[in-house]
Amino acid sequence: MHIVVLSGPEMAAEFKQKFQDVREGIRFTFLHSHHLLDEQLTPTDVVFDFLLHQQPDRLSLYAPGQLVFCNAVTLQLAALAKSIELQNRVALVGFNGLPTMFNRQVLELSLLDTSDELRLKEVCAALGTDYVLVEDRVGMVTPRIICMIINEACYTLQEKTAGIEDIDLGMKLGTNYPEGPFAWANKIGLEHVCQVLEAVYADTKEERYKMCPLLKTKYLKGEVF
Repeated sequence: MHIVVLSGPEMAAEFKQKFQDVREGIRFTFLHSHHLLDEQLTPTDVVFDFLLHQQPDRLSLYAPGQLVFCNAVTLQLAALAKSIELQNRVALVGFNGLPTMFNRQVLELSLLDTSDELRLKEVCAALGTDYVLVEDRVGMVTPRIICMIINEACYTLQEKTAGIEDIDLGMKLGTNYPEGPFAWANKIGLEHVCQVLEAVYADTKEERYKMCPLLKTKYLKGEVF
């Protein structure tokens, strides 16, 4: 099995960490630009495309029936396929490709067509990873929840109800989360957190996803918490 990974350096490193002990018989090719795809890709290859959401028109370049995993945190697979009038029946799988969230024991995935689950199961078995299927929705599940918590924590900080250290400690002790919301935001990256909130708010119009001004200002200034 040949797996092509299209990503920036940060997620390429996280991908390698997750699959460092993968069995023999699987070959990986890491690309940083879609311009290299023509020379590297065959219809039988499996693709992990961390960058497709930035250039969704590239989906039409994949071969009919090709199994394509795409970072689907800020988009809905059904909307992606419809927006480019997908004709070539790509087997499209969404995954949670946020920094720190890919290299986990269980991959968070969604499917455009449930009939592709058998192929998905075979690839995940070959890679030695468990997975869980979630609904094809903007924000998936984990990104939506964590970014909402980060956003609420920012409102609490903005209102000066509590400080960063107290909020982080309270969340870790009170909910047994591995990170407090501000530490988590820094690890994920404020840019990614803002992108998720913007996408989910545009999809749902729910106030809980409306970005806190403090969070937006921190991101625009290139700051961290």
